[in-house]
Amino acid sequence: MGLVVQKYGGSSVADAEGIKRVAKRIVDAKKNGHQVVVVVSAMGDTTDELIDLAEQVSPIPAGREFDMLLTAGERISMALLAMAIKNLGHEAQSFTGSQAGVITDSVHNKARIIDVTPGRIRTALDEGNIAIVAGFQGVSQDKKDITTLGRGGSDTTAVALAAALDAEVCEIYTDVDGVFTADPRVVKKAKKIDWISFEDMLELAASGSKVLLHRCVEYARRYNIPIHVRSSFSGLQGTWVSNEPHSDEKGPKVEQAIISGVAHDTSEAKITVVGVPDKPGEAAAIFRAVADAEINIDMIVQNVSAASTGLTDISFTLPKAEGRKAIDELEKAKAAIGFDSLRYDDQIGKISLVGAGMKTNPGVTADFFKALSDAGVNIELISTSEIRISVVTRADDVNEAVRAVHTAFGLDSDSDEAVVYGGTGR
Repeated sequence: MGLVVQKYGGSSVADAEGIKRVAKRIVDAKKNGHQVVVVVSAMGDTTDELIDLAEQVSPIPAGREFDMLLTAGERISMALLAMAIKNLGHEAQSFTGSQAGVITDSVHNKARIIDVTPGRIRTALDEGNIAIVAGFQGVSQDKKDITTLGRGGSDTTAVALAAALDAEVCEIYTDVDGVFTADPRVVKKAKKIDWISFEDMLELAASGSKVLLHRCVEYARRYNIPIHVRSSFSGLQGTWVSNEPHSDEKGPKVEQAIISGVAHDTSEAKITVVGVPDKPGEAAAIFRAVADAEINIDMIVQNVSAASTGLTDISFTLPKAEGRKAIDELEKAKAAIGFDSLRYDDQIGKISLVGAGMKTNPGVTADFFKALSDAGVNIELISTSEIRISVVTRADDVNEAVRAVHTAFGLDSDSDEAVVYGGTGR
């Protein structure tokens, strides 16, 4: 048996009983002959509570100290889990991100992994121990400061360790039984997907699917690390995410299904830059101002300029949390760019249809827009790729739109409703 990396989310270790349940699952893997490395998130809503506490003390918490505070949650989880494993008669050692060798850049609150040097983890495994690592965190290469990896950081930690340790698989344990064709909290008849390609999973993750984060999947694809998404609340087989169907999959290989799933995202906002001179360099200046503020942009649409004025409007979407910063940066550049005004809208939602088979099957786009039309959903922005169609609509229409599209493409399950054990889908 080889080395396995397991990651447990906050809902899986939300309380003492959850920690003991997870400890038993880890020990079972050890008894089956595996070397086991475990990555844990903070318990339940601990991170949100720490963020709230910081904002009560300071409206704009300093990045370095904010990271120092937030990493406390994972350290609590790792120590308690190690204690629970020892209580079951097995040796476990806990490690912070820095002790585990997770080296990052110096960008606080959303650092990126530069390297992983898991020497202490290998030593612990060679001594027969189970290694427990605090997710979501690392240490900066230059200043040796504690850093956090941002949203989904524990998933990324797990895949990075799996790559560095040459693990057989990275198991992501959450509170749903795998990856579904839609969010089971919104679509009760969503189907569990047995296997999905990295390519399709990347699009679903980038489009708002919460079970896996984009950075985690991208890292796994780069190093060809199979991911097995499972529930820590049940013993059911989950979803394999890999380049090729897993060896457990039975039957002949066939062409991938036309549609993999429907994702949605209500965490974005829309900014419209009104009255932009329609000449070369204007769009570049707008997006340079946004990029210099280290803000990621999703969808972009430019209107056809009016012949009488020579002016156009440019709309783009971005994370709500970055909205105020983007507005401030654009206002600073207003005189240089020469636009008239800015409009901000954070009551939007994005619905995406994803599937590698879409590019070879005519009619998918027409069916997608008909389903939205039949549901009375108005479309504000459209973006496409070879395997994805995304639209922006009103936030209040998102759930109805997701259900309508899911049904229209025959994705509804005929069996029991999907279960979300912990209530969050993570």
